[in-house]
Amino acid sequence: MPEKRWTILPYDELHTRALHAVLKINPILCRILTQRQIYTFEKAKEFFRPELARLHDPFLMKDMEKAVARIEAAIQKQEKILVYGDYDVDGTSSVASVFSFLKKIYGQVDFYIPHRYREGYGISRQGIDFARENNFTLVISLDCGIKSVELIAYARQIGIDFIVCDHHLPEAVIPEAVAVLNPKQADCHYPYKELCGCGVGFKLMQALAAHFAMPADSYLEYLDLAATAIAADIVPIDGENRILAYYGLKKINTNPSVGIKTLLELAEKKDYVDISGIVFIVAPRINAAGRMDDAKKAVSLFIEKDPKKAFELAKALHSDNTDRREADAFITTEALDLIVNDERFLTRKSTVVFRPHWHKGVVGIVASRLIETYYRPTIVLTENEGIVSGSARSVTGFNLYEAIHACREHLLGYGGHFAAAGLTLLPENVEKFAEAFEQVVAATIAQESLSPEIIIDTEISFKDITLSFYNIISQMEPFGPANMRPVFLSRNVEVLDGCRVVKEKHVKFVLRQHNTIFTGIGFFMSEKFEALCSGKTKYIDVVYTLDLNEWNGVKTVQLKVVDFRMAEI
Repeated sequence: MPEKRWTILPYDELHTRALHAVLKINPILCRILTQRQIYTFEKAKEFFRPELARLHDPFLMKDMEKAVARIEAAIQKQEKILVYGDYDVDGTSSVASVFSFLKKIYGQVDFYIPHRYREGYGISRQGIDFARENNFTLVISLDCGIKSVELIAYARQIGIDFIVCDHHLPEAVIPEAVAVLNPKQADCHYPYKELCGCGVGFKLMQALAAHFAMPADSYLEYLDLAATAIAADIVPIDGENRILAYYGLKKINTNPSVGIKTLLELAEKKDYVDISGIVFIVAPRINAAGRMDDAKKAVSLFIEKDPKKAFELAKALHSDNTDRREADAFITTEALDLIVNDERFLTRKSTVVFRPHWHKGVVGIVASRLIETYYRPTIVLTENEGIVSGSARSVTGFNLYEAIHACREHLLGYGGHFAAAGLTLLPENVEKFAEAFEQVVAATIAQESLSPEIIIDTEISFKDITLSFYNIISQMEPFGPANMRPVFLSRNVEVLDGCRVVKEKHVKFVLRQHNTIFTGIGFFMSEKFEALCSGKTKYIDVVYTLDLNEWNGVKTVQLKVVDFRMAEI
């Protein structure tokens, strides 16, 4: 991995001073808030004290009245309704919440999740045929459908109506559904554009509750699923998403659904669950169902009320995740060996690796793993029934989709976006594609995109770090895109005795700046810290986030080191 680039975010001094004048808190905290476009007391209050009352009126979303009217008509006419969603966390949590909500008011509802390998992403012809064969006349699609123009037209021809709830960017042609709920539509004036699929489903439930005069708890019950989807789908945690995530986390930590509670218990997660806890504990287990087997298990877990049945379902997901981790580790090792033993990779600006026996469900994860070691656009390919398929992942600032598009003559199909994509091709075209992709990447990628970037909020001194400073930082949670955990830089920090390697991977250390001393930990930094612990290095510039350490009832702030360099004294 090349040395990381440090980028310190700019800030507006005038806005910072103005905010400090009204908030009367540490100016550094005001600096961080203004970087997040929080300039006034009112905006700060909204940020630190999210309120469910600030959720937008769902009927501001284009077609919401049409969607509610069509669902009411289906109930009155005793039509069968099918709730249809994607196989990832966002899709399964969307389906589980909307399905459970509709079940409260109507009996003839079922759900459908397409099989990742037999049907692929989104709405499938097989899924529509299932609806026809089982006499469903209304399908509510969640986290998919905005690009399924032809399939929704086919459904319409055979007497099946669609309500599309999606958050992906629409194309020029919108499906001819009864209603299309997607705030990213050009002519949709909904105030917040960054809802995930489960968020759009949540707004539909909110609208139905208002229409049928149901209590708010009828949809607020699913806030934990909404927070899970927001975390897993990596959408911005600002605006309405921040409110949903804030109260969803509160529910997860006080009164979670039986399914989420069981998953956390199986993972032996006993302390507070934050966004990263969802990302690293809950989400992989839900996604593993679709990667290794069938994602319907995830929905079944989310809707289950019986703790014993939930435990069995959670065990199955836990087992799927164990299989996923084993496959992931095995393939990553094989892929790294391929790279190390092929001299061509030494000078390449891209990575394309292929083995026909690799598990299709984890190649995207493996591509991300390879980027951790070799920071460049990466594609991992496998083969099934004579067709090569794979997943691609990009690096900061490089448009992966455009690069793959430029090599389309060698492909059977492809799709995706700026940072991630999928593709299929014939085995005989793998080498040709790899060469073409390398040529495109080498010709178009900026040199700075070949080294990872650390975004630093601001430079501070150790004397600025107090328990009250940390407490205000912690009130900025939930952290995530658009509101990342603040990252700090301190320069000319002295390394004291006591620095040591822990569990062969991590480093514990003691640092001093002027007369202020902090302990800290650097995870997975043992190789980089050997020189630091030898006693030869005395002063460093260190990048870190703040953490709380509690020992024998005493709470102290510690540093969680992200990176360091030798100080230029």
